[in-house]
Amino acid sequence: MKNKNLLIAIVVFLVLSLGCFYVLLPALSIQSYSSLIIFGGILFITYMVYTIGINFTQPLSTIKSSFYLMATVGAIIIVAVVGSVLNSPIFISKTYANRLEVTTGDFAEDIQPVNLNNLPLLDKSSTEKVGDRVMGQLPELISQFAVSDQYTQISYNGRLVRVTPLEYNGFFKWFGNRNEGIPGYIMVDSTTGEASLIKLPEGMKYVTSGYFNDNLQRHIRFQYPTELLSTSVFEIDDDGNPYFITPVLKVRWIEMLPDIKGAILTNPIDGTSTYYDVKDVPKWVDHVYPANLVIEQANSWGSYQDGWLNSFIGQKNVRTTTQGYTYLADDTDIFVYTGITSATADQSNIGFILINLRTKETKYYAVPGAEEFSAMASAQGAVQEKGYISTFPLLINLNDRPTYLSSLKDSAGLVKAYAFVDVQDYQKVKVTDSSLGLVTAAKDYLQMMGATNTELVVGDKVTGIVTDIQSLVLDGNTYYYLTIQDDSNIYKAMVTLDDHLPFIKVGQTISFSHADNAIIMIESIQ
Repeated sequence: MKNKNLLIAIVVFLVLSLGCFYVLLPALSIQSYSSLIIFGGILFITYMVYTIGINFTQPLSTIKSSFYLMATVGAIIIVAVVGSVLNSPIFISKTYANRLEVTTGDFAEDIQPVNLNNLPLLDKSSTEKVGDRVMGQLPELISQFAVSDQYTQISYNGRLVRVTPLEYNGFFKWFGNRNEGIPGYIMVDSTTGEASLIKLPEGMKYVTSGYFNDNLQRHIRFQYPTELLSTSVFEIDDDGNPYFITPVLKVRWIEMLPDIKGAILTNPIDGTSTYYDVKDVPKWVDHVYPANLVIEQANSWGSYQDGWLNSFIGQKNVRTTTQGYTYLADDTDIFVYTGITSATADQSNIGFILINLRTKETKYYAVPGAEEFSAMASAQGAVQEKGYISTFPLLINLNDRPTYLSSLKDSAGLVKAYAFVDVQDYQKVKVTDSSLGLVTAAKDYLQMMGATNTELVVGDKVTGIVTDIQSLVLDGNTYYYLTIQDDSNIYKAMVTLDDHLPFIKVGQTISFSHADNAIIMIESIQ
């Protein structure tokens, strides 16, 4: 009887273990709380199944076994709790503080004067509306697929864009399309708002919306069963090929002091995955360190420099991040920007930090002034009768002066105005209608501030005679393409750039600024 119960218990243990691993996808690691809880639950159920069969025939043995089991569980819990306390900031505050190596930067030297041609003015919610509009114009796809809400901010060949994959529109749509896979992804230019659906030669088979073995998380877990995995992020390489980037965690004790040791790059078309240590991750990858993780580490850096006790008693030199962040970029990398304020969380910043999401290189800039939400309130207050809502502002170097720039949106989520707010005095604000363009808005602000130099970085300038101009509708957006005398380039502009675009004639002289042949400002038409 006892051997029979043991055999049944082993079968139950194996079935539950395999089932939980397939469905819940826990890491096979003792450093994961969820894995320990799942494994402990399986052992408990297995023990109950085993003891039910001998409960009546050997009651004394059952009582002893239950006592030993409870004592063992209690000892494990005590060890886990004691270990967690010993590895908490109470005892190793310096270790927490030093997870983020922060150097001090100089704003005037490190932060180049803003190039208005390369600013991520579209926040995520506005990008989603643009992407949904593109999808809505493709009825052959919208009945089968939806648009993922990822919209990852990346630097793509010198452009700031957000990319997001299509996803299956439910189980039955996955079942009907699983052989062909997801046909493509959406790309939205964060500066111009230009959006397009990129169709792939082969469909993506391993995606987050897939089921069973086509599910991306399950596919990666089977390939790396012992690793602690963070959330996968969709990106594309320099050739436009899709990848999912999955950061791999390293922790101390049980999920204490989390950090990133590397990343898994998965090709969703054929399912191949490659692990890279942090130092070896390809340069086109932008998101190795999750933003929420580096923000948490920044708070530890600001809180525990002088010990755990000082973080809430005395609070000497204690700093914390503001309640929000946004993305900035250089030519190759994406940075998280957030303000730094004092522990009292007043309405002012003492500086800000930039964190490279690929390398975790971090710089702190001592730029005192208003915190971001005060700037947002100031911008909204300047046009309060319109009821516009401000996006989280960008901190830019506008002619060597720290300045907040935010977009003001109406109730439909459309950008209606640009607001420039002085960092040091947030009551100095200038709001300009978005139809006049960002360059005009910046110049209006500089004139209000009494600046003698209003020259701005806006791209390359061209002046010449128009030799041809044609219009074309792409994904529901109207573009104008024009050529200039003695110039082999073809320049393009969205119809929303300037009301005069439809009336430009061959033979007229035009002056404009462009970046990579995309017109960003028309200065004159004669």
